[in-house]
Amino acid sequence: MDQTLLMLPGPTNVSNRVLQAISKNVVNHRSVIFGEILTETSELMSKMFKTNNQSYLLTGSGTAAMEASIANILNPNDKVLNVIGGKFGERLRDITKAFGGKSIEFNVEWGDCVKPEDVKKALEDNEDIKFVTVVHNETSTGVTTPIKEIGDVMRDYDALYVVDTVSSLGGDHVDVDRYGIDICFTGSQKCLAAPPGMAAITVSDDGWKVIDKVDSNTYYLNLKKYRDSGAGTPPETPYTPSVTLIYGLCEALKIIDEEGLDARIKKHKIAAKATREAVKALGLTLFPKEEVSSSTVTAINMPNGVSDSELRGTMRNEYKVELAGGQDHLKGNVFRIGHMGNTTYKELAITFSALEMTLKKLNFDINLGVGVAEVNRAFI
Repeated sequence: MDQTLLMLPGPTNVSNRVLQAISKNVVNHRSVIFGEILTETSELMSKMFKTNNQSYLLTGSGTAAMEASIANILNPNDKVLNVIGGKFGERLRDITKAFGGKSIEFNVEWGDCVKPEDVKKALEDNEDIKFVTVVHNETSTGVTTPIKEIGDVMRDYDALYVVDTVSSLGGDHVDVDRYGIDICFTGSQKCLAAPPGMAAITVSDDGWKVIDKVDSNTYYLNLKKYRDSGAGTPPETPYTPSVTLIYGLCEALKIIDEEGLDARIKKHKIAAKATREAVKALGLTLFPKEEVSSSTVTAINMPNGVSDSELRGTMRNEYKVELAGGQDHLKGNVFRIGHMGNTTYKELAITFSALEMTLKKLNFDINLGVGVAEVNRAFI
């Protein structure tokens, strides 16, 4: 068994409780007993989203929920405002185009976030925008977007508000009802600390009014089918779900519920601060503007004269710590440390100890222990 420590922006380290849960016997997915598990998991997910709306579980990655969120509310040639500041904003744009939507792109420099007044101006400048897509936490850049403040702007417009919280739910503040979010979705393998392969989505009443008027072009991800099956006795999914992954997701959500969502978010913010301060202590620089830096993943500029394979390869092969590389044009230029899910001071201390040894091996003039000291300081 590979004992490499995953310090990625997903998948994240999974607790023994969750591993034990997914090892339970598989039950009939059309049975009362599974209906009870499905109901419990959906209710815990709605609690995580902070919504009174029903949540639906999709067997698929976060991208499946991305596609469901767009395919169910889009008719061909509908105008969509896609806010793009990284790889996942681009993905929402690409899905919009794939289903025949007319994408109105609002591009933000990678490393920065869109401002609420920018969204307002874009809506004023483009009539008949049907919905707006925003990525709360852009893992490719380590940037957080102010979804609450954008929600305040959206209240003055008829457009639906679609928010990607794949890498923020359970690690940063998300309040679907209070922020006025119409469609919100997430994935299992990031802050929720469950295995990869599950996604969840929740829809407002206004969202359902639009869905009911759209002849969806998606079959497997048709949300009307999930709503109909979920309303049955017992509640079901329209197609065979991953029973074992739902066991694991349910257990992961129970762990967060026991810990308390606010406490969980506070832990993520401490870990983020510890990471940023440790990075700076080592003489490295952050990729994003610090004031918009993520609570769940930190993007760091690659040191001069060092290749991605040298830094991340040494970390992985010699010290058994796995970091993420850059995406798209950032490939080879940044590396990323995920501090989400079950990450504590122990994992960060190991990570920065390994990073310090790696830099030393690559002939960087650093004082061993300064990064780890910042981690300790943040958690005292």
